[in-house]
Amino acid sequence: MTMKNRPHPRPSHPRRNAAIVGTGAYLPERVLTNAELEKMVDTTNDWIITRTGISERRIAAADEFTSDMGAAAARMAIAKAGISPTDIDLVILATSTPDTIFPSAACRIQHMIGATRAAAFDLQAACSGFLYGMIIAEQFIASHAHETVLVIGSEKLSSIVNWEDRNTCVLFGDGAGAAIMQAAPEGKRGLLATDMGSDGAQTDILHMPAGGCRMPITPEVLAQKKNSIHMSGKEVYRYAVGAMNASAERSLQLSGLSAADLQWVIPHQANLRIISSVTERLGVGMDRVILNLERYGNTSAACIPIALHESSESGKIKAGDNLLLVAFGGGLTWASAVLEW
Repeated sequence: MTMKNRPHPRPSHPRRNAAIVGTGAYLPERVLTNAELEKMVDTTNDWIITRTGISERRIAAADEFTSDMGAAAARMAIAKAGISPTDIDLVILATSTPDTIFPSAACRIQHMIGATRAAAFDLQAACSGFLYGMIIAEQFIASHAHETVLVIGSEKLSSIVNWEDRNTCVLFGDGAGAAIMQAAPEGKRGLLATDMGSDGAQTDILHMPAGGCRMPITPEVLAQKKNSIHMSGKEVYRYAVGAMNASAERSLQLSGLSAADLQWVIPHQANLRIISSVTERLGVGMDRVILNLERYGNTSAACIPIALHESSESGKIKAGDNLLLVAFGGGLTWASAVLEW
């Protein structure tokens, strides 16, 4: 082999921590209350609140898509970070409801926000997607491959909900959240530890059966509502509590922190019972848990970034606070992260 055929090695740099330097969120204007759902399906406001903790959720307009909401949240995160769209090296969009199977909604957003230098792709890990995206972004930043990564969670779940199924239609809402990630500023530790995993043996307890090559859309499929969310609630609850707790404990152990060191826990906003069970096992009181599911329901990959943005903007989260983020979703997937804000 001649020297000219050998690849040039990348310069060696010390690994660096990644940090969130700007956040954004977008919620559609339309509010769907439990009182309205009482008129649509056989349910009651008391039943929904008791079982889920949800009072209302946002519903995107007919001409408002995942890319539109994601771009709106991204623009806000870019402004908060004080950067230009052309500073972004990579756009990662976590979503289960892309505008189209291809091209990716991430590419649409890249164009919409003017991130002309950025590569872009969609990531599908259901409700764990935003944390999966953060963990991927961290690798690019830590290795010096990229300086600025935009991670978005955006969902139009109303487009895949069966509005005749009272067990699922009460749970979900639409919205988007975004974060700009860069190397941790001097004096900040940023992302301290992460964990993620999956169990593909449990694909059928939370899924959308139709729409891919396994079950293409046909009139029969549409009639049977197989192009909508199907969920086995008891099984999901059991797996979610165990997986989220185990993942959170792994991230805490890797970070060198304990639950007592945390100022805030931001869990996936799926169900108040799941959140209460997870935090109780961790030994964290609900006074240290950030919740918004009462107002928005389960927005899947958008839950955590929306909660991050709102709690940061309100001053609830302060510089130097230790946060635990933890999520669980269809796949089954789970992920967690410990970071210093």
